[in-house]
Amino acid sequence: MNRSELKGLLDDAVKIHNQKKFIKADPISVPHRFSKKEDIEIAGFFAATFAWGNRTTIINKANELMQLMDDAPNDFILHHQQKDLKRMEHFVHRTFNSTDLLFFIQSLKRLYNKHSTLENVFLKNQSTKNFEMELALRNFCLEFFDEEFIPHRTRKHIATPDRKSACKRLCMYLRWMVRDDKKVDFGIWKKIKSADLICPLDVHVGNVARHLKLLHRSQNDWQSALQLTDELRRLDANDPVKYDFALFSWGILSKKTPVN
Repeated sequence: MNRSELKGLLDDAVKIHNQKKFIKADPISVPHRFSKKEDIEIAGFFAATFAWGNRTTIINKANELMQLMDDAPNDFILHHQQKDLKRMEHFVHRTFNSTDLLFFIQSLKRLYNKHSTLENVFLKNQSTKNFEMELALRNFCLEFFDEEFIPHRTRKHIATPDRKSACKRLCMYLRWMVRDDKKVDFGIWKKIKSADLICPLDVHVGNVARHLKLLHRSQNDWQSALQLTDELRRLDANDPVKYDFALFSWGILSKKTPVN
């Protein structure tokens, strides 16, 4: 298959799956419950953080957390009292437990008081003109955990290229916030460009990408995420991660496997 044929195949798949009907069964349905920018950011951040395992469970647990936050996540993050945190004591999703949640709430409150939007955290120490995603992800992790006494177990829930991670969940979250497709992704962040996004890479997307000769490395790590995205930029330089819809859905439909 030549590049033109591959582009046509993937473009057709994007047209099929990058539709509003995609939302209901995907974790992005959680932030789609909200209209306020900050609520979308926070609901999306937790939904993306929880995004490994069965998609129905991911959605249910993220919605459960939103209910614990009175379905007003931004107001809860900024104005909760100590007694309000008692309701979080039994929350757990896989390896993410109440200890992790309390530290996440604490970190998010600090970040919103300092930056007003999470987009500015990703932009720290760099300009929009010379934006580097690797630096953005590294800085976000450092800023999020810029406090003493945060347990190692909690730090593991935010990936960073420093640990050679593909940073799949953060890259997916950034896709949600940055891409403006008027259908699925929100496009509420205007300073980071779609062209700068990195394709979310997990085991399923990696297998499909290798099958299509878009990825030649065997690991599903940060370098592979960069390699895959570089190949996708050759198909669409301005919006390479739109092909996440094609690669992800292809993997889900053909393998019938859960999200990793």
